[in-house]
Amino acid sequence: MADAGIMSKHVMEALGMSRVTIEEGEVVEVTEPRVKYCPLFKKYQNIETIDMETVRENMGFRIRDFGMCTDRRETRMDSFLSFGISELLSMACRDGILDAAVIAADGCGTAILEDPCTIQGMGGRISAIIETSPSSKVIGDLGVERVLDPETAAIDQRAGAEKASQMGYSRFGVTTASAEDARFLRGRFGDRVMILGVHTTGIAREQAEMFFDNADIITSCASRWVRELAETRALLQAGTKVPVYAISEAGVDLMMARLKELGREPDKGLTDSPYPLL
Repeated sequence: MADAGIMSKHVMEALGMSRVTIEEGEVVEVTEPRVKYCPLFKKYQNIETIDMETVRENMGFRIRDFGMCTDRRETRMDSFLSFGISELLSMACRDGILDAAVIAADGCGTAILEDPCTIQGMGGRISAIIETSPSSKVIGDLGVERVLDPETAAIDQRAGAEKASQMGYSRFGVTTASAEDARFLRGRFGDRVMILGVHTTGIAREQAEMFFDNADIITSCASRWVRELAETRALLQAGTKVPVYAISEAGVDLMMARLKELGREPDKGLTDSPYPLL
């Protein structure tokens, strides 16, 4: 695990697709956001306009609030969103729909988790993790045997799926922002894997089509192509501002279970997008 003398570094694509670098628990770099408004951040953080300063403030809030990217990191949490991907995976493992979830998070990189509160804690309130450093506290909480590479906190969802299979899990979920990963995972594991496409803003049409060909559930984010293809290829929709789509029967079953738990019906159509789609 992490050497105490080595600086911790974490890189995320955060709200608005801003690239954020955090070193030793401090935000040291923020790039200009590509998206200036998000309904979810408006709802939960009352952020009207996403700019570099609001990104910096929000990331600082997360560091202070639950220790993101630090050795104060809380690793177990309750649900935060109605239809977040971590909420779906947490419920699936709690109810025996899945045996485990392969996720990527700060302080551990790719990890294979089965405890619902830990899945939610590690995946629920972070942005898309690009690079991270190992945290002895986080890895100790999760269990060193559940982390793909405790020495480097590498992020590799394909290798994480292989590890989940080697650990004996017969049915597991994998989150990925890569359409190529989705195609590989479907070919390698077939119906044993539930593939959840995330962080789709800005992907090309070809990548969106690859997701629809291979994934079970996909988040729309601010993706023009995901929303366009969903009009003819999605089987079920939850949400109208930032929809989540089921694109396989297994995805439908999981999303219907969550809708039933929330006492909701599936959604149809979209509200007018308050931001340009990428």
